[in-house]
Amino acid sequence: MSTFTITDKDLTLDDLRKFLSSDMKIELSEAAKKKINSNRAFLEKKIAEPNARYYGINTGFGALCDVEIPNDQLEQLQENLVMSHACGMGDEVKHEVVKLMVLLKLKGLSLGYSGISIETVQQLMELYNRDIYPVIWEVGSLGASGDLAPLAHLSLPLIGMGSVRYKGEKRDSAGVLKEAGLSPIKLKAKEGLALLNGTQFMSAWGCYSIMEAERVERLADLTAAISVDAFDAQIAPFHPEIQRVRNHKGQVESAAQVLEFLKDSEIAKQAKNNVQDPYSFRCVPQVHGAVKFAISQVKQVFECEINAVTDNPLIFEEHDLIVSGGNFHGEPLAISLDYLGIAMAELASISERRTFQLISGKRGLPKFLVADSGLNSGLMIPQYTAASIVSMNKQLATPASVDTITSSDGQEDHVSMGANAAVKTYKIVYNIEKVLAIEFMTAMQALDFRKPLKSSPLIEKIRADYRKVVSHYDKDRVLYDDIQVTVDFMRGIKF
Repeated sequence: MSTFTITDKDLTLDDLRKFLSSDMKIELSEAAKKKINSNRAFLEKKIAEPNARYYGINTGFGALCDVEIPNDQLEQLQENLVMSHACGMGDEVKHEVVKLMVLLKLKGLSLGYSGISIETVQQLMELYNRDIYPVIWEVGSLGASGDLAPLAHLSLPLIGMGSVRYKGEKRDSAGVLKEAGLSPIKLKAKEGLALLNGTQFMSAWGCYSIMEAERVERLADLTAAISVDAFDAQIAPFHPEIQRVRNHKGQVESAAQVLEFLKDSEIAKQAKNNVQDPYSFRCVPQVHGAVKFAISQVKQVFECEINAVTDNPLIFEEHDLIVSGGNFHGEPLAISLDYLGIAMAELASISERRTFQLISGKRGLPKFLVADSGLNSGLMIPQYTAASIVSMNKQLATPASVDTITSSDGQEDHVSMGANAAVKTYKIVYNIEKVLAIEFMTAMQALDFRKPLKSSPLIEKIRADYRKVVSHYDKDRVLYDDIQVTVDFMRGIKF
């Protein structure tokens, strides 16, 4: 069993991808343990000083920040915080995202500015390493005081409360801890706050969406290349000189990628009757390239965030300082997630337009790509489905970050809505697979009508493999199955 060691080295999206691709255990480096212990000792010294008063450590929370809490109630204060904030609702968070949330929370705590004890950090690691995963819900965070509700649900099992996923079942955490020979911990001063403050829900969802977006975007270039030959479109718009004189990096890369996919294609080489093609074919480099660039920009924001300290208050031993601030506010993530959602929605939009062109009876192709159309509806309705998904994505792409709502009796008077942005952006990315699968299925059907001419060796190999699982559409049949199989097939393409 491999181990993922949390050090002071910055995490990258590639690190997270490797983490998710194998059953790694988590451990802390010795340097990280030393930082945590030193920071905790400093905090305990500070709160023992006469007249010490620090937000959330010996005061109430939010609008109750001016209420002082006696020293003998500080542990109860932290437990109350976790219990009262566990108000998540909606769908259960994906397993992969929960795993990332735990890793990113441990990374933030390991930096040694949260005042948490090593025992609490080790308890969280121990649960994870024994495959005991907290049940977390999608809805409930405003993305401003951190992801309070989701992180409360992440933290409940530490104190023997809430629900967990264990051995494939959703169970009460107290029973699972007992079965695993573990005991609930007692949270010390500041620890509940350290666990709940942070952007790990937004960050985990965002990182997962970016990884999926990178995968889907590559599939979009491949699918567009197949459609270019299926529609007998010009390859001139992909010429490198066109891209050079505009010189957007993503555009250059997309054009080169499509040309590589179409290398040695007989269809691409043949003389064309059409002088120009519709924008959905001709402007693939410009549109796909803009999406590539957006993904790269959002990736930079998130690779910064997953290595940041987003707790409050922060404890700076080297400056003899405990200070409250707003690092938990999710605005950088909310804006970036909205940007990513808008970009990815465009990827689906242009894909659906290519599908529409392919079934329109143009370029020597039969109407709806089926013989005996009229009796057979052919691929008429998959385009409806793609159009429905594209419109749903447009609705989901409405920015969340421009919204705010006052909470905590006015203390938290501007919030980011980054958590909502994160959840809906993932839904956009997830939807695109379906739209691309419909284009892929449609383009493969159209390619069949180009025989005996062949596309590139790469595309012909992919077509041969695809036809083993989805046959040529010669008369009407249930298409739901074909679309689902196509989604699964595309996930397995290696290129």
